[in-house]
Amino acid sequence: MKRRFYQTLFELNASPWIATRLKRFAESDVSRHLIPSFAKVYDIAVEEAEQPLAAYPSLHAFFTRHLKPGARTIDESSDTLVSPCDGKLSVIESISEDSRFEVKGQSYTLAELLGSQQEARRYAEGTVVVLYLSPRDYHRVHTPLSGRVLSHYELGDRSAPVNEIGLTETVRPLSRNYRRVTRFDSPAGTYEHIMVGALNVNTIEWTLEGNQAGKGEEVGYFSFGSTVVLCFEKDTIQMDREKIGPVRLGEVIGTIKSN
Repeated sequence: MKRRFYQTLFELNASPWIATRLKRFAESDVSRHLIPSFAKVYDIAVEEAEQPLAAYPSLHAFFTRHLKPGARTIDESSDTLVSPCDGKLSVIESISEDSRFEVKGQSYTLAELLGSQQEARRYAEGTVVVLYLSPRDYHRVHTPLSGRVLSHYELGDRSAPVNEIGLTETVRPLSRNYRRVTRFDSPAGTYEHIMVGALNVNTIEWTLEGNQAGKGEEVGYFSFGSTVVLCFEKDTIQMDREKIGPVRLGEVIGTIKSN
């Protein structure tokens, strides 16, 4: 019963009216009493949290928690690509020339995802990296490479679920949901860093100040479960396919190809 309630709260709900009220509840003082059971239901590593459970003023505050220093190690090698978050990794290599790719049996185009056919051409035959965050994951998002922000914009007016069910049953949530698209210049060239929101509320908060980010630096967080998508140009990175599946922030998931 508790798991079903938390799934409704953080994963499955797609009603704007209900989502707004659930978010309000999750941010209320009353919700803090649910933190211990939430952590237990999702088997969250509470020892990694920056504060003890009793210190969080709401369920939302715990969901967007920081971690203790040292809880995640960022690989600092100059030629590696690291996971920008905790999550479940999938990789789509050699995107078609018309920028089409598939996730969970659903067809997407980069033009839909980025909102521009012209910009999508940049990534033709490149690589798309998708990381789905579950409720048990750390929900702050970082950078996979050091870099400089070239541009950022927001797209989408829907907020369908982006959990395992939503990715397979909802009509193309990655390209229709509210999302923040940030273009970075990096040692691997230009890439797109996309945070895809979930639920019918603005669930993305950007925290990076300025336009420079070190490798593994925090750039934002999700208020509710969601997905990160990275788009790389052709022949710029080599993904480690053995890492497909659960990964953690800072873990090496690929390397930069030398020119």
